[in-house]
Amino acid sequence: MTTYAVEVVYRGIFQRTLSRNICRGIVLAAHKGGKIGTAFGRYGDSPERNGIPAKYFAVVADDQLELEESLAKYEPKEVDVTICVDDTLCKGVESWAWYGLQPINALTKEGGALLVTSKQAADALLEDIHRKGMPYRLAIVSGPASFSGLWVYKDDHTDVRILGALARVCPGLVSMEAYEQVIQEIWSNEAKVRSARRSYDQTRVRPVEPAEGNTSVPFSFTKPGWTQMREALTIVGVPQGAGFRGGQGGFQPARSEVFKKFSTRTMRPIVNFQTCTKCTLCWLQCPDSCFDVTPDGRYDANLEACCGCGVCADVCPVADCVTMVNEAHFNDNSSQYDWFQRDKDGYLRWLTETVAQQKGEQRSHGFHHWGQYKEEIAAAAAASEAGHDN
Repeated sequence: MTTYAVEVVYRGIFQRTLSRNICRGIVLAAHKGGKIGTAFGRYGDSPERNGIPAKYFAVVADDQLELEESLAKYEPKEVDVTICVDDTLCKGVESWAWYGLQPINALTKEGGALLVTSKQAADALLEDIHRKGMPYRLAIVSGPASFSGLWVYKDDHTDVRILGALARVCPGLVSMEAYEQVIQEIWSNEAKVRSARRSYDQTRVRPVEPAEGNTSVPFSFTKPGWTQMREALTIVGVPQGAGFRGGQGGFQPARSEVFKKFSTRTMRPIVNFQTCTKCTLCWLQCPDSCFDVTPDGRYDANLEACCGCGVCADVCPVADCVTMVNEAHFNDNSSQYDWFQRDKDGYLRWLTETVAQQKGEQRSHGFHHWGQYKEEIAAAAAASEAGHDN
């Protein structure tokens, strides 16, 4: 008897429909192969808020008894395949404060697979993915993050392409033929069947050794035991804050030590301190108080506190002074202001190049302009029919 478990790590609201379709496809295809399965979302510590990492699970077993036995717990403690549908989540998942930062491969079992939707190469992703300490496999479905969410479904074939790749990385779970039958029955779309088959044929799997990956230790916290709890309900006030980086000038607000928020981010703001007019709007409008006031009156985003909402870029009145940039460009949360102070010319060269590169990319949380999805889907369909990756 064999039980398989798959988790889909996605961004709440933005990718809910996508993750649900993937897990539903797994379970229905399992029935085609004479197995039994179930799919469910996990929101106990991952409320479905915009961008907050959340999970869907699919569990498949040979018979009903085995399935019930495997589900006699809150969720799978390890999975055969982790599917990550937004490659910025490869940096780790802070689904809720008390867990700290969970590596994207935390539940992936030894010899299992991490399947990522990304335009990056495997070696680039491994700069973000924390070391597992045991061998596993990394596979990539070539494509950008699909923001297929609660209210808008972007049918760009990402769901079926992942199912095709899943048949390649975990053939014992469900056969490619079963996935093809289910895709045809659900969508009645031969193009989606071809997309799944092409993904199966093109997916390449890279073995990952225990010593490969990001060497940093994910932050974590020790939760108080019941004997350490205060009596009655108390809400501890947040201190006012003090000078910039502990100095006399500027201002740095006090922040929660246990809720970092940066894993929520798919894009981050970068600031041109040279053109900043010190208008205060980014600082005043930021809903998470993530800007620190520098001694010279500029505003440095604290990138551990920034959730990437983009309000600062929207309210800034100076062109290209605050620009939202794809999170995949960065490997840490270092201070931009510190870099600007050390090497103004080098920082400004980097900023100019990065802003220009970002303007050539498209990454949005839902609609960027009316008709955007229709345009993108038409372009993706043309590329698919021509035999190119989406």
